Amino acid sequence: MTDSPSSSVRRARKELATRLRELRKDAELTARALSVAAGWHESKTSRIESGERLVSDTDVRIWCRICGVSELADDLVAVSRDVDAMYVEWQRQHHGGLRRAQAARAPLYERTRHMRVYSSTVMPGLFQTPAYAGSLLSAIASFRRVPNDVEAAVEARTARNRVLHEGDHRFCVLMEESVLRYRIGDRETMRGQLEHLLGVMSLPSVAVGVVPFVTEERPVWPVETFTLFDTDRAHVETLSAQITVTAPGELGLYARAFEELAGISVFGARARATIVSAMGAPE
Repeated sequence: MTDSPSSSVRRARKELATRLRELRKDAELTARALSVAAGWHESKTSRIESGERLVSDTDVRIWCRICGVSELADDLVAVSRDVDAMYVEWQRQHHGGLRRAQAARAPLYERTRHMRVYSSTVMPGLFQTPAYAGSLLSAIASFRRVPNDVEAAVEARTARNRVLHEGDHRFCVLMEESVLRYRIGDRETMRGQLEHLLGVMSLPSVAVGVVPFVTEERPVWPVETFTLFDTDRAHVETLSAQITVTAPGELGLYARAFEELAGISVFGARARATIVSAMGAPE
């Protein structure tokens, strides 16, 4: 795997920073001269050109105007927004509550033909029951200190998950065995969730694999939860943010990790037996 799922974000930000620095040099301006003309401290120019600082739409337009290339501003603003969208803090996504973020993903789910999901922590959203989703989202809202609109968020997530039964979609979902045993909600919530998982596994569009606690050799350690949407993007979930990966090299690494994790997973009857075992685990 990569050293950090945010490396593609850093690279994209660096490329934009390099482009802005080149525009300044082409205009034969020093960093100090540009800073004075823009009305900001020279350290801001330095941070922008090093890629350390996110650049705002206004900053880009001022930069282009000073460099005499205002005609490039719209294109560079679009690039800047793309970079900004690659790394979206959960706090920013959820500042008005959880429902909007759930609904916002629906179009992506609907247009994706082949979705591959790996989860090392909780039941993938595609398979969550309303009770399980409610317990999980309540904990998220509390931890992130955002408005608690859990009931509406659960409804949005449930509506989004209709893709399991509609259209020409294929889903391959891998989860660590620990996901089956981590307690989210009460005992009945977990039992209902595992029963639902057994039912979902019968859908012709769905393949579910469980990575056992014990394997002879493990080529990939438990990593962060990630979802591959066809072959052109991945979402990686960290504690603080959702990161969108689009760089072909990094997508290849996530695809390879998924294949190797699938190689040590159990499917079919063995996966069902593992789920049933988790349902009967002692308290």
